[in-house]
Amino acid sequence: MEVLTNMAGNVWKVVVQPGDQVTEGQDVVILESMKMEIPISAEVSGIVDEVIVNEGDFVNDGDVVIKLK
Repeated sequence: MEVLTNMAGNVWKVVVQPGDQVTEGQDVVILESMKMEIPISAEVSGIVDEVIVNEGDFVNDGDVVIKLK
């Protein structure tokens, strides 16, 4: 399973690390766009397999930020 962004912006904070258990609706990444903080949440529960982005990266709408297993 992949967690995707729903808008473009800069990765302000990565909230999870590989191996973390996440639940549906839990924030995993915080984006900064137009001076607002926008949380990106997991759509399903799982274990973080891979964090694709780093803080400071720019992402576009639909980019993968986290992979879950």
